[in-house]
Amino acid sequence: MAYIFLPDQDSCDDRRNYAAALPVLGNADAAVWFPSLYDESNDFKRLKRTASLSNFTDSSSSSSICSNGSIPRTSSVSSLSSVPRPHFRDHIKMYNQRFLVAEAVEEAAAAISNAEDGRGAVEGEGNGDGMRLLQQLISCAEAVACRDKSHASFLLSELRANALVFGTSFQRVASCFVQGLADRLALVQPLGTVGFVAPKMNLTDALSDKKEEALRLVYENLPYFQFGHFIANASILEAFEGETLVHVVDLGMSLGLPHGYQWHGLIHSLANRSVPAPRLRITGVGLCADKFRAIGDELETYAHTLGLNLDFSIVESTLENLNPKDIVVYPGEVLVVNSVFKLHSVVKESRGALNSVLQTIHVLAPKVLVLVEQDSSHNGPFFLGRFMEALHYYSAIFDSLDAMLPKYDTKRAKMEQFYFADEIKNIVSCEGLARVERHERVDQWRRRMSRAGFQPYPLKMLSQAKQWLNNINTCEGYTIVEEKGCLVLGWKSKPIVAASCWKC
Repeated sequence: MAYIFLPDQDSCDDRRNYAAALPVLGNADAAVWFPSLYDESNDFKRLKRTASLSNFTDSSSSSSICSNGSIPRTSSVSSLSSVPRPHFRDHIKMYNQRFLVAEAVEEAAAAISNAEDGRGAVEGEGNGDGMRLLQQLISCAEAVACRDKSHASFLLSELRANALVFGTSFQRVASCFVQGLADRLALVQPLGTVGFVAPKMNLTDALSDKKEEALRLVYENLPYFQFGHFIANASILEAFEGETLVHVVDLGMSLGLPHGYQWHGLIHSLANRSVPAPRLRITGVGLCADKFRAIGDELETYAHTLGLNLDFSIVESTLENLNPKDIVVYPGEVLVVNSVFKLHSVVKESRGALNSVLQTIHVLAPKVLVLVEQDSSHNGPFFLGRFMEALHYYSAIFDSLDAMLPKYDTKRAKMEQFYFADEIKNIVSCEGLARVERHERVDQWRRRMSRAGFQPYPLKMLSQAKQWLNNINTCEGYTIVEEKGCLVLGWKSKPIVAASCWKC
């Protein structure tokens, strides 16, 4: 993969003058143009697929050195001398970030090409139109990162005309990112100021009826949440093998889904075992006590019809404030902790909140901690890199929706606009405590869990998971692979959800 680059420019304003001369992707059938990439520090990103040791020097900050070792006098020496020179590890980190952004651009472009090669002739949407939309979207993200409100506003007006809610899969996902960019632009301070205005968190919106309906539709029509529940229940059943007193602590209580979908399956499996039916306890952790109580009553009734004794309880607390004493564990009881799409919400910049939660879980000494999370890097320190990762990730999800549901299906529109769009806008527009969608890759979770004192509990059910995928009503394109003891569900080789198990 070859890239052609432009020289450094001094400011974000100057870069706009080079909009017509953009880096070109070298091995495409037709020339595909991409905008330049740079981060909030206004450094031009020279994208490189490989880098030698000599690459880790910054030409913009280096000076000619005389044979005697002194630096020649120039008009800029005095200003440069006051700037600390970056360390070698800083160069490595910087170039690694640039490589990841370049890789994300390449993969996003490939995803658009693959999607439109199959449908462009029918829908009237050429490959060039999709690439131009991608170019505009990244250019707008760059302008927002530079806090260039006038240029970003101009690009947003063009994007709104091209990113259609009922268009191609990429047009639809682009419309969600346009909303996020517009929200972020409204919150950033002008050039010359410091800081980012944090948006107010509205819990009523987060729990709206529309979002709840969209979440239910995502669960029923896509395999992502069902995959998490299937792997979690299979792991819990394995941990409970031969036990008669078992206890599940559910962090987040089934994602807030009504009826406790996950636990109906577990109750049914426990009740139909050949050994005497055990006594099951489920403890839900969260702030929605009324909703949890309704779920608990329904589960207790369902368990009673199957001859299973179920005791449901609630710990009304956030994960950050959870105390080991809040969880009652009886002597001889086997404990399992279940976290499905929940722990990423307590990942913060300081890492203290997540470490506190993991320490609390470690004190409880569960036999197994089941961890299911989105497998993508949406918590990077640089806005533009995070933007590109999210664009690639959600493009794959919208492409899978395209393959499963008709173009003008209202269910698909609800899922996209009231569920996935909310996640996208949180990743793109929010910072600080307001940004809760902090998804990370499975390798990062391995490091975090290891530092917290947990050991991997390898999942050995790949064939079982593949059989499950074949049995549910999905289309071609979904894959399940094993990666270092974890199981990863993906769409056309793009990882979407990763499931892992841990023990103390």
